[in-house]
Amino acid sequence: MTISMKRKKTPASSAPPKGLAIDSFCAWDGDTLVLNILGTPNAKQDAIGNPKGHQLCISVTEAPVRGRATDHMVRFLAEEFGVTSAEIKVVFGRYNVNKQMRIKSPKKLPAVVERQLSQTHGV
Repeated sequence: MTISMKRKKTPASSAPPKGLAIDSFCAWDGDTLVLNILGTPNAKQDAIGNPKGHQLCISVTEAPVRGRATDHMVRFLAEEFGVTSAEIKVVFGRYNVNKQMRIKSPKKLPAVVERQLSQTHGV
């Protein structure tokens, strides 16, 4: 006799991703910068765009296959923030366009991030 164990599928919206809840697309958590990202794979060029709601639009040229676009985004952001790829942690969204990343002690800040932090945190 074989017993089939089926896992109950839960809708994606019922389980919110675990991450820091922030009021804008970026915030400091100690010396770590937390970014909420709306990713765009298959773009013509790697670029940091404008905020859209509580997310920062970031485009990458890599295709969204097996997390390669996210890996490429981490390498791109490492260069933009003056850190190594190992200093960027993907909190959630490795296989999704909605992501949260934590950047440990960034050495430089892109203009859009610097503007937002100065408005919200007086940095």
